[in-house]
Amino acid sequence: MAKQVFAAGTIPWRRVRTPSGDEELMVLLIHRRKQRDVSFPKGKLDPGESMPQAAVRETREETGLRLTLGATLGTIHYEMPGGNAKIVQYWAAEVTPKAALASTFKPNSEVQALEWVPAAAARDLLSYEADRELFDVFMRLAGPGLLDTFSVTLLRHAKAAPRDEAQPVDHLRPLTETGERQAATLVPILRSFAPRRIYSSTATRCLQTVAPLAERTKREVREHECLSQDFWEEGDLTLTRRLVGKIVTRGRSAVVCSHLPVLGDLARELMLASGSLPGEYIADAAALPPAGFSVFHFSRSRPGAGILGVESYPLKH
Repeated sequence: MAKQVFAAGTIPWRRVRTPSGDEELMVLLIHRRKQRDVSFPKGKLDPGESMPQAAVRETREETGLRLTLGATLGTIHYEMPGGNAKIVQYWAAEVTPKAALASTFKPNSEVQALEWVPAAAARDLLSYEADRELFDVFMRLAGPGLLDTFSVTLLRHAKAAPRDEAQPVDHLRPLTETGERQAATLVPILRSFAPRRIYSSTATRCLQTVAPLAERTKREVREHECLSQDFWEEGDLTLTRRLVGKIVTRGRSAVVCSHLPVLGDLARELMLASGSLPGEYIADAAALPPAGFSVFHFSRSRPGAGILGVESYPLKH
């Protein structure tokens, strides 16, 4: 019986200055020794690993580059020898000058060479049609200048203790042991998107959900009552809209932790703040289980271009 094999990868890119003074978009291709092909960095998920984690890890292992994920490029599907189906999720990933200088790549038994090529020439060098179709998606972002992106991650708090006689005040309910494990599991996944700021509802269960991420990234947790369920139930979302607008205007990747009833309005505010078209994708992105999250991608220079992509992750336990 055929099985599905999951993998993840990136299209690393950078801009370089030409002798004429213009900027040229370059992408990184890898030459694999065993397969004798030209492709993008990718690899299979380790047990218990998420797609974003695998994309970052595999890129580092194959190229020596430590990258964070940019815009999602979707997935490609193809049949492997033997009939198994392979599903690979990809992201664009900018290579900063600092990251390029810090690369530890050495030719090895898997990857014999790295090749930076002008984006205009890359498609013809790829060995597989699936990679060429993926590259077309990448170029649809590159053409209008939308590759330089940031993300806003809407995160539902992890599993919390019920409201009962032991804790009758809703906003003081703590995480359960399962919720604490979920909060710890979230850290390496969310770090794949390099959040610069962490926002949270003032409820204990939200603050405890983002605490491990804040500790690991050494970021301050910015508490906002307008992200709380109690505030949302009062019905006036003026402050909530103002906060979401500031997050989008600032153009820095952020994590926003809140509650299931609030997430739908937060997603809609992201849509409105970026001039995005409405659609069912907004409601779908907000329908998250405990510790689930959705990542919204925006152009840093043109946030009014709308939501470039959304990816949702119901955390597996």
